[in-house]
Amino acid sequence: MLSCFDIANFFIKIGNQTDYLVTNLKLQKLVYYAQAWYLALYNKALFNEDFEAWIHGPVIPELYQKYKSFSWHPIKLNVDFQLPLDIMEFLEEICQEYLAYDGYELEQMTHEEKPWQQARQNLPLDEPSNNIIKKEWMQEYYLSYVKETES
Repeated sequence: MLSCFDIANFFIKIGNQTDYLVTNLKLQKLVYYAQAWYLALYNKALFNEDFEAWIHGPVIPELYQKYKSFSWHPIKLNVDFQLPLDIMEFLEEICQEYLAYDGYELEQMTHEEKPWQQARQNLPLDEPSNNIIKKEWMQEYYLSYVKETES
C-alpha cells in the first residue's frame, strides 16, 4: 500500500512544476482531500496513516514533522515518486479541484466540514487536539457529495 509520503511527493512535485507552490499547511490539506475522496469513490483507503484534528485543520503528524523546517514557505525539494497510473490520474483530479487554493483557504474549507468538526468535539478553535479524524467519517461525508452528483 502507498504511504502519505508517496502522495505528498506527488503534490510537492506538481507544486514545484506550476505556479501553485505547496507549503506544509497546503500539503496536509491536499493529502487529506486525496484520502477523503479516495475513500468515498473507491471504498478503501489510499494510505494507512491517520489525520489528527489540529488547530489548522487535518494533519498527519509524521508528514508535518518531515516538512516542519519549511515553516510557512513553499516546499522546494526535488522529490520523486512511483505511483500507479490510475493513482496519478486520480491525484491530478485532486489537483484540478484544490491546487489553486492556498493553504489558508484549504484550512477554512476543512474547518467547515463535518469530519474535522466531529474529531474536534466542540473544542475552541485555538485549542490543540490530537484527536483522530476517523476514516469512516471522511468516507461518509464525502460519499454524500458523490451521491448528490449521481442523483
